[in-house]
Amino acid sequence: MNKLALAAAAALVTLATGARADDPVDGLWKTQPGDTGGYLHVSIGPCGSAVCGTIDSAFDKDGNQQLDYENLGKKIIWDMVADGGGSYSGGKIWAPDRDKTYNSKISLDGQNKLTVKGCVAGGLICRGQAWTRVQ
Repeated sequence: MNKLALAAAAALVTLATGARADDPVDGLWKTQPGDTGGYLHVSIGPCGSAVCGTIDSAFDKDGNQQLDYENLGKKIIWDMVADGGGSYSGGKIWAPDRDKTYNSKISLDGQNKLTVKGCVAGGLICRGQAWTRVQ
């Protein structure tokens, strides 16, 4: 490979990496309250060429942080690929309240609302939430 081709390849990799680093879905998100009224903070960011989310913290129905929550640090979303226009698909989501994993898609609505869906049966049956940005 000649020097010009190597320089062009390096520039493309740099541009692709820079574009991913500025992904608007990256950040800390608050889930909707579950059946018990508790909620999670999920940190979303790059993992390889995809987007993943990890449980950052857990709160009870009164907003008290649960430092002993057994799933802290666990991936809750993984392998999400940007489709454009704030939509992501191709990934999985784990529902801690049911201990089940679903096919997932997420979409950004503005800068501070994230619609998260987990689907079974080829996407015919879905369960979703609207998450809000914490930071």
